[in-house]
Amino acid sequence: MTSANISTTRLIGNLRAPQIAHALNNTAIIVQPLGAIEQHGPHLPLNTDLVIADAVASVAVAKIGEDLNVWLLPPLAFTKSNEHAWSPGTIWLTADTLLRVLDDIGRCIAKTGVERLVFLNGHGGNSSLVSVANRELRLKYGLKTFLAHPGLPADQGGLSPVNELGMGVHAGTDETSIMLYLRPDLVDMSLAVRRIPEKLAANKHVKFGGSVSFGWMSNDFNDEGFVGDPTVATAELGKTLFEGAVDGFCSALKEIATFNFGK
Repeated sequence: MTSANISTTRLIGNLRAPQIAHALNNTAIIVQPLGAIEQHGPHLPLNTDLVIADAVASVAVAKIGEDLNVWLLPPLAFTKSNEHAWSPGTIWLTADTLLRVLDDIGRCIAKTGVERLVFLNGHGGNSSLVSVANRELRLKYGLKTFLAHPGLPADQGGLSPVNELGMGVHAGTDETSIMLYLRPDLVDMSLAVRRIPEKLAANKHVKFGGSVSFGWMSNDFNDEGFVGDPTVATAELGKTLFEGAVDGFCSALKEIATFNFGK
């Protein structure tokens, strides 16, 4: 499978202006995928997060978009990737710029009469900022806003394979496996090596997924700038993970479609 094989008819950009009022009403859900262009170690391409977020969103919307009136925006490629700012080729927005971009998107969506906007975030470095944006969009435009991930990052409460000691936060087993499934032509497994900060993993509190978070740059851990074990990645595992991400997002969209703050 490659991301080039994924398509859906539920693309907002394909609509003509007279169709907007019918398609984008208060029953509609808008999905905005968020990716990144950032270094992913020596073995994965810069667009890894973009490829995964766009693929999960596209397949999920193709599966249930008609039933739930879900529409898909083009993915946002450039986001807050300053933990990789040290690496040439990383294209990143400041926190202030990304907040303004998300605000502009929300303002435009609100003008259509749509009430529900979902950010499907493929880059963990965006998560805190998107949570801030969600509340701001709720306050300013009355939108019901949501943050979802293809897979919740390990440093935000998600799972990481046992071989990564819970530390696989960037370009490790899972991400590499999904790219081997989606875009094997962009992966060079001959350059894959294991990079786990084992001393940090032994901590009780100050570690990825621990009770105490910390600021970090990706090259704080090693000169290659990734944290995980891509050496055991396989396309078969990637297929399982990708299909699970699609099913999970479809399930989330079903709840989002009827979400109303418990009223």
